[in-house]
Amino acid sequence: MAQEENCNHNCSGCSQNNCEKRDMHEKLHEGSSVKKVIGIVSGKGGVGKSLVTSLLASKISKDGWRAAILDADITGPSIPMAFGLEDERAETGTMSGSDGKAQEFLKPVQSKGGVQIMSMNFLLPHSTDPVIWRGPVISGAVRQFWTDVVWDNVDFMFVDCPPGTGDVPLTVFQSIPVDGIIVVSSPQQLVRVIVEKAVNMANMMNVPILGLIENMSYVKCPDCGKELNVFGESNINRIAEDFSLKVLARIPVEQKMSVTVDNGEVESLTEGYVDGAAEVIENLIRKD
Repeated sequence: MAQEENCNHNCSGCSQNNCEKRDMHEKLHEGSSVKKVIGIVSGKGGVGKSLVTSLLASKISKDGWRAAILDADITGPSIPMAFGLEDERAETGTMSGSDGKAQEFLKPVQSKGGVQIMSMNFLLPHSTDPVIWRGPVISGAVRQFWTDVVWDNVDFMFVDCPPGTGDVPLTVFQSIPVDGIIVVSSPQQLVRVIVEKAVNMANMMNVPILGLIENMSYVKCPDCGKELNVFGESNINRIAEDFSLKVLARIPVEQKMSVTVDNGEVESLTEGYVDGAAEVIENLIRKD
């Protein structure tokens, strides 16, 4: 049913039970606390969403906030590798609910730097085991990462979404109260299509867009320091202007970063490529 023309966006007092704008967010586990949720999205794969998610969570944690990552890329999770947690497995626990009955829950794995992480890899016998599931089952797993995991007093949760605008991103937007998204792109020719798909979906779901991050933006010459545009001239600033968005970061192709992440030591990186983006995110709480 289409939204009523006189809708005041206050779903709690609305009599239209089948209104498409009604809040369908799932409830957190009773033992959880999450203040802000940031979705990391893109209209295309291979642009570095997991890298951006890892860098932002690490930076936020170093700034003194309690950070978490919900890895919504169920069939292709890479967050555990970036944090050196491939061999870790999630533990289960039991606690008494408000009704007095015992409730089971999952415990997120904690990184060396204190980032709470839940990923499908933590539930598999081996990290290389494939997850051969259809869309509805995958979406159900994402919801359970929100409802069945006890997130301990999290200030900022980052949701690493799979590419595109399909089942999982839709599940994230509908089931989790996302406070804002960051769109990740690359300098390649399809960048406008990538950004536009993600922006249009966010607008349709009434989710605020915090800004854009361009990954693989350039290579810095080790001799002269000149920025080389190996993937062509970037259009990110013009695209951001067209959509009235901010460019929050431009991340280069850098050997040290690649090796460090591949070695599971993303938290040891000190380059300030995402500092501006982190400040925008942290302001979501500072302004409350």
